[in-house]
Amino acid sequence: MAYIPRLKQEYRDRIIAALREEFGYDNIMQVPKLEKIVISRGVGAAVADKKLIDYAVDELTKISGQKAVSTISKKDVASFKLRKGMPIGAKVTLRGERMYEFLDRLITSALPRVRDFQGIRATGFDGRGNYNLGVTEQIIFPEIDIDKVNKISGMDITFVTSAPTDKEAKSLLSELGLPFKKN
Repeated sequence: MAYIPRLKQEYRDRIIAALREEFGYDNIMQVPKLEKIVISRGVGAAVADKKLIDYAVDELTKISGQKAVSTISKKDVASFKLRKGMPIGAKVTLRGERMYEFLDRLITSALPRVRDFQGIRATGFDGRGNYNLGVTEQIIFPEIDIDKVNKISGMDITFVTSAPTDKEAKSLLSELGLPFKKN
């Protein structure tokens, strides 16, 4: 028997039925699903020090469990001393098993480590069923050793769903376990 992540199994067993009941989907294929999670991080100081990109890629690789890639600039910006083609950030796209594993670790171990945590804001939806979450410190993830961190910085986490509306996407993410703030 192949390994199935806990959240993926819960999605199949409970969440599909709950969403079908809530929104009245006729077909099981209409039920929204989580397609991918993109973790990205901009490193503005990398213009002066190229090693910062390597640190960012290394940390994202540890956090996600998948090799991260550096992103390069598309334009010249003279005021930032930035040239086209210079590395300025890092990103990793998670799908399938790794996506569910990362989401499980984010919900159960990383988010509870945030100081004064009351839940995540529900204002990060883009109108097309995708949700953006900003994390201010990378040290909330247990994979990061705080003694080896050279600079505390944040990252953006984007949840891409197949939901057509924000309401359906919020319902899906709530069922998966994301702790939204109560209004």
